Amino acid sequence: MQTYQVLIIGSGFGGQCAAVNLLKAGIEDFRLLERRDFFGGTWCQNTYPGAAVDVPSPLYSLSFAPYRWSQMFAEQAELHRYTEHVIEQFNLRERVELQANVERVEWDDTEKRWAVHTASKGTFYAQFLINASGPLSQPVIPQIPGQDRFQGRTFHTNNWDHSYDYRGKRVAIVGSGASAVQVIPTIAPQVEQLHVFQRTPHWLLPRADRRFGAFQRWLLGLKPAYKLLRWLIYWQFETRVIAFKYSRPAIHMVQRQAMRLLERQVPDPVMRAKLTPDFTIGCKRVLLSNTYYPALTRANVMLHTREQGIASLDESGINTTDGQHIDVDLIVWSTGYNATDGVISYPVSGKNAVQLRDVWAEYPRAYLGTSLPDFPNLFFITGPNTGIGHTSALFIIESQMNYILDCIRTVQAKGLRSIEVRPEAERTYTAMIHREMQRTVWKSGGCHSWYQSKSGHVIAMFPGFSFSYHRLTRALKPADHIFS
Repeated sequence: MQTYQVLIIGSGFGGQCAAVNLLKAGIEDFRLLERRDFFGGTWCQNTYPGAAVDVPSPLYSLSFAPYRWSQMFAEQAELHRYTEHVIEQFNLRERVELQANVERVEWDDTEKRWAVHTASKGTFYAQFLINASGPLSQPVIPQIPGQDRFQGRTFHTNNWDHSYDYRGKRVAIVGSGASAVQVIPTIAPQVEQLHVFQRTPHWLLPRADRRFGAFQRWLLGLKPAYKLLRWLIYWQFETRVIAFKYSRPAIHMVQRQAMRLLERQVPDPVMRAKLTPDFTIGCKRVLLSNTYYPALTRANVMLHTREQGIASLDESGINTTDGQHIDVDLIVWSTGYNATDGVISYPVSGKNAVQLRDVWAEYPRAYLGTSLPDFPNLFFITGPNTGIGHTSALFIIESQMNYILDCIRTVQAKGLRSIEVRPEAERTYTAMIHREMQRTVWKSGGCHSWYQSKSGHVIAMFPGFSFSYHRLTRALKPADHIFS
């Protein structure tokens, strides 16, 4: 029988952080379950041209695993190397089960453990279960009439097909979000034609990237220097919450900066109007690029707005809503992820057969974005309302692990078998989150974004400073929990 004290679903940074923290706490009886045939998560899966992080690399790293980065905003290949660095440094490879796609999980209240059923590796059992599958792991491809008729190639940016040579081809990119903003400038000089289908424009700010010299990289290898740089970047970025939540003049100042970039890089007023959002900056994800706008002004790039959107596909290409037919060889779906309502892709059955899908039917919710009543010993890394729009998600993940380890240690210390959050504690926390959310640009900025669930609740983001979240997770509150 495949039985462990802890199971971790997912092997990206969330899973790696959980694994290393368990090891540091002296807990070695655990296993990571990875659905793919490789270890590593987002930065091993997303290999599309131009892929890079949009948080400075020294901050977008695990606090216990410093690294000599080559540039301020690391590209995918270096992030992949960093992932390998963490895996090798902490000997995690021997603790992962690859191609273990989770089909469903069930709580056994008699045995006080979780049964995790996988497609090809059988059933695993564990006292504690940590879901670290991540919010950006379920790609969304829109259903468009005629998709099955198209004779060219199609793939999502999440599953870029490197066997296909797009050079000299006629390419369509559907979407204009974070991945599109990176792909488009990278491939535009290499293709014959590039058609960009934009549903809504995004606000962009300049990308303050720089390469580190040999001496600077040497400094990054010194833990005190690395820690100092991390905290300098952290506090610089933390001030952004003032604009997102507390100060309209501050956010309007940031929006003016974005508008100046647009005016400087897109001189044509007609094109500029197509690229000007009608919502307050920050309501949707703010994108960083110095090259996206210039790419759109190239002679071989055509921008199609919502009014010229995709009506259907046929054998040779795209039929638009304004009556055009566009021949293309390749369609790239840069259409994001199911990051709110569908963030947990498998059925979860808790105490008394309570179903997670029913509990989250109105909108996903969790105490500290991490635990739920009726689901003992279950923890969600990057669960509801743990996203952070202004700094590194890894800071939040490490904060969550403070709470998760406290839960596990407390159960062990008391000689008990399970812990679950009290319903009233979860309700109080969730009410606080959505009360505070009313003051943020994510709720009142005049847009509908992937931050929101179908209900209209902002589910992806934490409505405050990241150090406030860290303070909430720093110590377990036993009174908020039921032990058995």
